[in-house]
Amino acid sequence: MKLKKNFRLTSAQIILAGFFLVILAGALLLMLPIASMEGRVTPFLDCLFTSTSATCVTGLVVYDTATHWSLFGKVVILSLIQIGGLGVITTAFLIRVIIGSKISLIQRTLLQDSISGDNVQGIVRMSLYIMKMVMAVELGGALVMYPVFARDFGPVTGAGYALFHSVSAFCNAGFDLMGVREKYSSLVAYQGNAVINLVIMALIVFGGLGFYTWRDLQRNKLHFSRYTLQTKVVVTTTVILILLPAVIFFFAEYRSLPAGERVLASFFQSVTTRTAGFNTSDLTKFKENDLLIMIMLMLIGGSPGSTAGGMKTTTIAVVVGTFLSMSGRRSSTVLHQRRIPAKTVRAAFSIVLMYVTLFLAGGMAVSAMEHRSLLRSFFETASAIGTVGLTLGLTPSLHVVSKLILIGLMFYGRVGGLTFMYAIFRRSRVGSSCLPQEDLNVG
Repeated sequence: MKLKKNFRLTSAQIILAGFFLVILAGALLLMLPIASMEGRVTPFLDCLFTSTSATCVTGLVVYDTATHWSLFGKVVILSLIQIGGLGVITTAFLIRVIIGSKISLIQRTLLQDSISGDNVQGIVRMSLYIMKMVMAVELGGALVMYPVFARDFGPVTGAGYALFHSVSAFCNAGFDLMGVREKYSSLVAYQGNAVINLVIMALIVFGGLGFYTWRDLQRNKLHFSRYTLQTKVVVTTTVILILLPAVIFFFAEYRSLPAGERVLASFFQSVTTRTAGFNTSDLTKFKENDLLIMIMLMLIGGSPGSTAGGMKTTTIAVVVGTFLSMSGRRSSTVLHQRRIPAKTVRAAFSIVLMYVTLFLAGGMAVSAMEHRSLLRSFFETASAIGTVGLTLGLTPSLHVVSKLILIGLMFYGRVGGLTFMYAIFRRSRVGSSCLPQEDLNVG
């Protein structure tokens, strides 16, 4: 019995293993000749990269999705996006619930960890709520976009395009099928189309808010004071991270566009940069200052319990809140008139340190091996670890080691820093209260 306990997997390890197995299965399916347009076997590393990017809802690609992959390949990619957006564990449990299987207490605890739940009570009802909301939102987005795509690609193909882009946007994946017009062009052809822009933006924001935030917003409507602290922080931070970059992009990048398109393009770039990876502009023409802003947005990512990756909005809010609290000589971090526990502050700073370290190390390694500028390399690694999918055109030409680095960063960014750390260090160390305390000068 003791031996069995030692080999029991933790929730974090099961989540990691689940993502890994889905990625591997996806790669093997994409290797099948039926998955490519030419009917040939695609190299394993490229399939692994594509499968990782889809499952980790990133959007970085080594092949143009529309022109390289067959209908079968596109369905595999779309399925991986949906599984990755919901979460591997959540998807598995939803299937069990649908077929009528009983969910044990241990399994409910695992599901709670997977969707960042507060407690085990009502976790199955919450998972069913998530499934219903996801289906409703994705189908709704597809229906609104359908007339535009039906006009451009025909009624049958247009329906497939509407559904594919709705799922990809809601899951913050950034995969697109616009390569039939020009390879790797994303949504550039729809820069001035209000319907496509507004629907894609709405799906990205909604998918990036987090499942528990949805429920809180649905229950309390516009009564901000009734929201939980989590919802207040998520909503406030999300609004700030959309408005400020949009203003910067409006004045810095889109002066040649008409007023309406200029506003639309600015907001779209602000929304998509932090979580999704679609683009309606040629990013290679952006100024270096604005590319640096985009790198910071990509590293932040979405919110906890959402379809998005990155450090998360709550993490950056705690870090900024700690700075402001220290500036005001407060002994604790305060957000919305609530003290934040010290363990949460430590976790936030640990996550930021891990993400920034891996992003910098990966970028420097890619720059050295590919002989590319640091800025372009940092852009790709920020996009990978933030599971965003924006690129300056570097990814398709990368060599083996650089691809492996991006694969590792995408996996880490989707699973999450704390989950990854808890999976490796499964046992807690000696508590700090057991050790002698001594002060240290900093700053």
